[in-house]
Amino acid sequence: MDKIMIIDDEESILKSLQRSLRDREDWDIEVYADPEQALRRLQTSIFDVVISDCNMPGITGLDLFQELKELQPDAVRILLTGMVNVETVIAAVNKAGAFRFISKPWEDDELINSIEEGIAQRRMIVENRILAQRVRDQQRELEELKNSFSVQS
Repeated sequence: MDKIMIIDDEESILKSLQRSLRDREDWDIEVYADPEQALRRLQTSIFDVVISDCNMPGITGLDLFQELKELQPDAVRILLTGMVNVETVIAAVNKAGAFRFISKPWEDDELINSIEEGIAQRRMIVENRILAQRVRDQQRELEELKNSFSVQS
């Protein structure tokens, strides 16, 4: 089951997002109105996708994503905002590693497709990391075998 976290300081937005995603039985969705509380949760549990509002009191979505990038580099980050400007988009991508940038109000299909694409990308990244580690392990074993044959000769 894929784990999704949604963070927005507006309860009505959280409820609307939950309604948009309610038919997805393969997603375990947690919602947070307090970004600080969400950040604490991110320190103790792995999430596949984190969706956050950009403008929240206390910690912004960009700040939260920058911390998330350190805590869970493979987590897909989707930023929601009602105000779109070029600086925010650039910061979201370059500094916070956002996968998608979705403006409010969102289209349900766009949101669901973005989450699905993000999950697929995350799976590919994790799989590639596992395969790369296997290759390194096999190369090390091969090198050890070569060295043991060199010593025996």
